[in-house]
Amino acid sequence: MAGSRRLELAEALALGPGWRHACHALLYAPDQGLLFGRIPLRYAVLMQMRFDGRLGFPGGFVDARDGSLEDGLNRELREELGEAVAAFRVERADYRSSHAGSGPRVVAHFYAKRLTPEQLAAVEAGAPHAKDHGLEVLGMVRVPLYTLRDGVGGLPAFLENSFIGAAREQLLEALQDLGLLDSGSIPSLKVPAHH
Repeated sequence: MAGSRRLELAEALALGPGWRHACHALLYAPDQGLLFGRIPLRYAVLMQMRFDGRLGFPGGFVDARDGSLEDGLNRELREELGEAVAAFRVERADYRSSHAGSGPRVVAHFYAKRLTPEQLAAVEAGAPHAKDHGLEVLGMVRVPLYTLRDGVGGLPAFLENSFIGAAREQLLEALQDLGLLDSGSIPSLKVPAHH
């Protein structure tokens, strides 16, 4: 994320009362489907179209009434995705990274949670009924984890969209670190270096 610095979680939590904390989560599940009967999907990874027309991950600001970062994140997930999220909980073990921006005093915390295919399907089905649907969230989007024969369609084309903050970099880093991409399927894909 340009103009931001990566922090350890303990360092981020010690920044003091002048800082706001935002938490977002990548939700994913195994997917045995085949696109056109031949292209393995491998995993379903969810993102959302935000109110500002950019892609991002579900979540938001943690506030004083939340007991922890994870409590705030799980509250935000219920507001944005609906009651299906009651079937799981994002925990500290799902934590991936924290970044402090150079502008407003905001720290962005990122998590990744593996769901069952049934849990993910329930989230997708319930999201249009969530409190924030049609307001903060315009809809859910699955990330295509493949590249079509033309070398452009699929993930390369998806990455040309507009993303909020560090969401694009967080997506790429998580896909690589969690082993969600077939290593040979996208040879030219590079994760930008951390600034």
